[in-house]
Amino acid sequence: MEQRDPLVAGQIPRLDLEVRALYNAGRVPEANSLFDEVVTKVSPGADRWVRSAVLVNRAVMAWRLGRIPLALELAAEGWTDLDAERSDSPAVAHTMGSLGYLMEGIGNRRAALDMLRLSVQVARRAGNTDVLAQCLQRLGGSLNFRACSGPPAAAPAIFEEALAYLDEGLGIVKDEGHRRALLGACGRSLAGVGQLDKAEEMGEETLRLSLDAEDLWGISVGNWVLSVVRREQGDFDEARTLASHAVTHAERINDTSLLLRFSTELADICHALGDAQGEAEALRLSMRASSTARETLQEGLGQALEQRRVAVQAQRLAVAAQEAAARDPLTGLANRLGLERAAAALLESTAARGRVPWLVLVDVDWFKSVNDDAGHATGDAALREIAALLRRECRADDLVARWAGDEFVVLLGDTGPNMDVGPNVAERIRAAVDGHDWTMVLGPVRRPTVSIGVAAGPAKLDQLFAAADMALYRAKRHGRNRVEVEPSVDEVPEIVSGN
Repeated sequence: MEQRDPLVAGQIPRLDLEVRALYNAGRVPEANSLFDEVVTKVSPGADRWVRSAVLVNRAVMAWRLGRIPLALELAAEGWTDLDAERSDSPAVAHTMGSLGYLMEGIGNRRAALDMLRLSVQVARRAGNTDVLAQCLQRLGGSLNFRACSGPPAAAPAIFEEALAYLDEGLGIVKDEGHRRALLGACGRSLAGVGQLDKAEEMGEETLRLSLDAEDLWGISVGNWVLSVVRREQGDFDEARTLASHAVTHAERINDTSLLLRFSTELADICHALGDAQGEAEALRLSMRASSTARETLQEGLGQALEQRRVAVQAQRLAVAAQEAAARDPLTGLANRLGLERAAAALLESTAARGRVPWLVLVDVDWFKSVNDDAGHATGDAALREIAALLRRECRADDLVARWAGDEFVVLLGDTGPNMDVGPNVAERIRAAVDGHDWTMVLGPVRRPTVSIGVAAGPAKLDQLFAAADMALYRAKRHGRNRVEVEPSVDEVPEIVSGN
């Protein structure tokens, strides 16, 4: 059962509350018009929990106004930032209560009750009596509905539990709107446990206060409570009249939960009176309310599936874009960015295993003459061929990258006990390129070879690269098509500047 949202620490926007007041008074067209003005307005600087409260408050309004897709969208967005298990915020308690009300309305009753119980727990931690009273009313009202629709034998115990929550709420409530809601729900619980005189008093007070406030929700609930009392007293004619009033007002404010419950009970009363026409009309209203809840669930599922599809597609595109940014389009190897992204983790894991990483720096000899003599397309083909040879001679876990132009890098991590693994891999690469049949790729053009510099040590990527580059320079100077090894690189300590 729902009345109106509390002022969450005074931060629910005024226009939002005006929308709620309009549709509680049955002025739905005006409420819809004003809602269009406020639905996109959330203060950018608002606390995230208050922002969630505002969004879910608007989801409730959208639901009551029949704007189901928007209600689901707002509810999902408002739900995202909640952390109810660790929160002591009254805004979170309020938001959880509103979400519970929405779930009750669409028929997800188990989740609704769990969420309403959680809202009470958070409200107790928050210490805000106004929010706690509202959360207690929602929980007690939902328990009343469980008792009404469940097995008759279980109803008294559920009504007793609801009554305990509602009595607590009446003892602390200050806001008049919340008080009317608590009185109505408490009256129904009292009728459920057989305290008809007290139930009648509370039903009449709910009705009187709601008529004074022009609160159609409260008028509907007050009539419902009095209808139940009259039915239990055996006055079915008066019960039918009061139940009809309850249904009429629930229909005017488009409250699916109330309409479904009240129309079902009106049908039972009409059946007891032998009023077939009244029973049929009440059942028609009940079926329409049930259909609305079912269609909302279906629409929500459809939206959830579509949103999931879009999210997965976006994730795949993002991953593909990230991979493309880190990969050389010509050779398919990692590019400089890809190497720099992956090197830190590889070096860290290598050090954690007590291993020493090796960096192999490969430069293609005579590559400029290949481009000059055979053209850039042939030069590109030669680079792709060298990339394939590198992959063939390296292990799957080795990091192979095209650094720039005709330079390639191989970073060897898990080197095992073999202290010569870097030079050995480098020599395999050199021999593979030197012994490769280049006829199909280059024809009569001078075949390329590679010069390679190798370095090892517990160092960072830039330090290993600098050392390997010095070895590569020696390989070029000593005639090319050879491997040179730089002595072990010690990790350079960070320089800490001081005053």
